[in-house]
Amino acid sequence: QVQLVESGGGLVQAGDSLRLSCAASGRAFSRYGMGWFRQAPGKGRELVAAITRAGDTSIYADSVKGRFTMSRDNAENTVYLQMNNLKPEDTAVYFCQAVGGGQDNYWGQGTQVTVSS
Repeated sequence: QVQLVESGGGLVQAGDSLRLSCAASGRAFSRYGMGWFRQAPGKGRELVAAITRAGDTSIYADSVKGRFTMSRDNAENTVYLQMNNLKPEDTAVYFCQAVGGGQDNYWGQGTQVTVSS
């Protein structure tokens, strides 16, 4: 089992920045690829960013490229999502996911990000 706890969400204005954190406990964190997803009201959950187990490669949704940066600290069992130049359309609940393959996948409870115009 892996437990994930997101933090860092809040209410900000357009153009502001936030840094989300996802702290993991349980099994060896470095065994898991990690992802950040978001879900806006009335919409499905979408992938925002993902990072490999070693943290050497990350991918981003087109809508956040150049504004968001995902990183991880395996010594601290934490992944981060630095979000710059936030837009109202970034408003959503943000979730992190640990991906170990097969049934070995876990979700956090989410953190709300609200961007006002």
